Order: sequence, then structure tokens, then C-alpha cells
Amino acid sequence: MRLLISGGGTAGHINPALAIADIAKKETDAEILFVGTERGLEKTLVTREGYDIKFIDVRGLIRSLSLKNFVVIAKFLKAISDCKKIIKDFRPDVVVGTGGYVCAPVIVAASALGIPSIIHEQNVIPGVTVKIAASKASCIAISFEDTLKYIKPSLHSKCHMTGNPLDEKLVSVNVKDAKARLGMDDKPFIVMIGGSLGAERVNQAMVDFINSCDEKSLYFTSAAGKRYYDNVIEKIDKKKLGGNINVLPYIYNREEIYPAADLIISRAGALSVSEICALGKPSILIPSPNVAHNHQEYNAKSIEKGGGAVVILESELTAQVFKETVEKIIFDKEKQNKMGACAKKMGICNASKRILDIIIRLSEKK
Repeated sequence: MRLLISGGGTAGHINPALAIADIAKKETDAEILFVGTERGLEKTLVTREGYDIKFIDVRGLIRSLSLKNFVVIAKFLKAISDCKKIIKDFRPDVVVGTGGYVCAPVIVAASALGIPSIIHEQNVIPGVTVKIAASKASCIAISFEDTLKYIKPSLHSKCHMTGNPLDEKLVSVNVKDAKARLGMDDKPFIVMIGGSLGAERVNQAMVDFINSCDEKSLYFTSAAGKRYYDNVIEKIDKKKLGGNINVLPYIYNREEIYPAADLIISRAGALSVSEICALGKPSILIPSPNVAHNHQEYNAKSIEKGGGAVVILESELTAQVFKETVEKIIFDKEKQNKMGACAKKMGICNASKRILDIIIRLSEKK
């Protein structure tokens, strides 16, 4: 089987694509090719995992009236043509899109050439890419039942509830073993991520917490994002760094770090929320206010309602609120266990396998 996969921009679109590629490679004889842009994180993340990738030039629409959108549309049409050439050369049996504006021309090109395709939506409310590609795709994979409210009824027959594809290595290690591999004792371990590109307000809360905490009482690892990393490091008391406290541009070894965590502090993108729930981790979620339809707050509130998380809105985020919220959880093992169990009930661990089953069925019909 030959599989063409596209998803780009942020890790929230790329990591599900990699999870699908990994399970396809493990359970079938699939030959896999990715399509992305050179500006997105896929250039680093996909090649890091050893997959081949072809690049196209496509941009996202500007959400206000702008003459620049004429350039965007011209690039989109050119990208469809480029994708047709890639598809003709690679001859995939199935095409998969996991979001980000890069995958829209791939799905449209596949439809024009009669190649079956899947578009996957990670969030409750479909993004622009899914809205463009949904009518062209053979199948729409969704992660929340509520997504059906935002998809045309005429397309519901194409929809399949799969959940968000996760890295299998991420959810197959228990806390004790994960900590042992990292050389940690039983002190509590906090993992903090502000989204794959970083988040300024979240980073400031992290800086304040590190500078005020007793680094001997816990372990703390944070990803500040590449664009903010240097600035963040400058603000932290240098005597705090190293040893139990680590601040990184990006956490590449998520499968080693996340399972060891006793508490995860994160934005509330769909993939992050799905990983936290699948792992059964208590969390503090700080939804980004700078996303379409405010979908991160919706994601976060749904986990909080189920008992698995505490939500801090960015407008309410202060050093004191952050520190008090963290300390109420991280030094209370009973509370951690209760929140973790609630999160686990909401997790879907086999989404990658569900999507692979759809891929195989589509390839057999071709």
C-alpha cells in the first residue's frame, strides 16, 4: 500500500499525521510520503522521524478583507497543480490530511484524480481546511461527537468517530517505569508546554514559578517554544536551571517525558487534550484566546467538567493564581489520582488504529 499524508504548520497537525504513518508502517507494508511546507514544523518533525517529504508553497487565508488574499488564492491553485504532479509520481492508494492549510490542496488534487482520501479534524469545531476539503474527501474522521453539529448534514454519512491519533509509544509506559528511565526518584514531576510554537503569557507564568519554587522539592521540565526560548532563559535565575529544572525550546522526546509526569500544564489544543486524557494525567489547562471559534476554551472546559483538569483562562493568569493552582495539585497525591482517573475515562487510545482500518478499507475499494 502507498500512503500520501499531509498535515502541517503546528505539532497539533503533524503529530497525528506521524502517528498514522507509524501504525501504517508497523502493521502493513505501506510506503509513505508526506507533503508539507518548508515554513511549518513538519520540515523538522517529519524528517526527524525518517519519512520522506515533498514541499509545496501554500499560505493560509487572511481572515479580514485584504488584497493579499488574491496572492493566497493564486498560490492555492498552483499548489493543487503541484499536488497533482506529486500524486501522479507517487501513485498513492489513499491520501490522508490531518489539518493545516497545506493539506487542503492535497485533498482537492486527490479528488480530481480519483484517489480516495481521509480528512481528519482534531477539534470540536472544524477549521477552514476541513470545511474546504470535507466535500472532496471520501471520509471525514472526527475526534468529538459534537463536531457533527458543525458539519453539513449531507456529509454526515462520511463521518467516522475516531478520536485523535496519538503516538503509540506515548501511552504505553507507566509513571514508575518512565521516571526510572529518566533517573528520577519519587519527587513530583511537572511537565509544562505552551503549544509547539510557544506562548508568551504562559511562559511568563512559568518563569515566575521557577524563580519562586523550591527546586529541591520537585522536577520541572518546560518547552518554551523556539521563538521565545532565548528571552525566557534570560529571565530565569540561572542557579535554578539544570538538575531538577529544565527549560527547552521544544520537547522532542515526548514519549519519554510525558508518561513520567505527575501533572501536565498545557494549552488546550485538541491533540494536547487527547494526549493528556489518554495518559490519564491531571492537568492545568490554559486555553489560547487567539484561535478560531475559541475552540481551546471549549476543549478545556469539557475536561474540567469531567473532573480531569483545572482551567485557568489567560485573562485570569497571574503568578499568584498559577503558583497556588499548581501547588494544590502537585503536592496532593490523592487529588492527582482522582483527576487522572477522570481524565483517563475521556481518553481514546486507539484512534490511529481506527483510522488505519478506514485507510485499508478505502485502499481495497480502489
